[in-house]
Amino acid sequence: MRHLFSAEGEQALAAAIGLRPLLAFDFDGTLAPIVARPGDARVSAAVAKGLERLGRTLPLAIVSGRRVDDIRGRLHFTPRYIVGNHGAESPLMPEANPPSLLDPMRDRLAKSATALVQAGVTVEDKGRSIALHYRLAPDRSRAHEVVDHLARTLDPGLSAFGGKLVMNFVAEGAPDKAEAVARLVEHSGAKVAVFLGDDVNDEPVFARAAPGWLTIKVGRDDRASRAMYCLDGPAEIEGLLERILDLVGDGIR
Repeated sequence: MRHLFSAEGEQALAAAIGLRPLLAFDFDGTLAPIVARPGDARVSAAVAKGLERLGRTLPLAIVSGRRVDDIRGRLHFTPRYIVGNHGAESPLMPEANPPSLLDPMRDRLAKSATALVQAGVTVEDKGRSIALHYRLAPDRSRAHEVVDHLARTLDPGLSAFGGKLVMNFVAEGAPDKAEAVARLVEHSGAKVAVFLGDDVNDEPVFARAAPGWLTIKVGRDDRASRAMYCLDGPAEIEGLLERILDLVGDGIR
């Protein structure tokens, strides 16, 4: 995968910014490094400042697997858009995908509580999605077997997808990040989008990107990613924001 800070990548970035795009960022693993406990994730002051400055002149969105309220408390500024729960919680569709759709999964997890605890799996109920984390499990292989079994034997109307030491459950047919970003582009009046993400739930955006969009994978852990370019990791986000600020010009101070 080509690095964004190559000659070709720099040209693609300049072309996209010249179209006044929607800027959309995943949170964990993109704006903030992955940490053992999700509650400890933070955006650095420099990244927050860069995002806030960009948001003054370009439509800016955070599109995350976290709840919207969770994201809002971690940014130190207010972006125009925050989409949560992998696209299922959106300000453009506030009544869609009610949490009750996941009640069958909640019942099943309650019945499996002992097995989940023994495997070191932590349940995070985010309303419109449920995440089973096993980053801290003493035996990750065993924990993966437990969550994978749940994912393979779902009740009708539910869907599951993996991630970095996590298994996610959503209502079948719930909007994903690709649909959320496409709706944001249309709503914001932008012609294109620049989207950055690092995980499985970001791949639908990479795959669906329309002509003129720029998609960037944060990390080199998936050579099969459909992203156009990559960064080595979240540590390069601050430099990217500075580069975009330079491209936007003197309109931001």
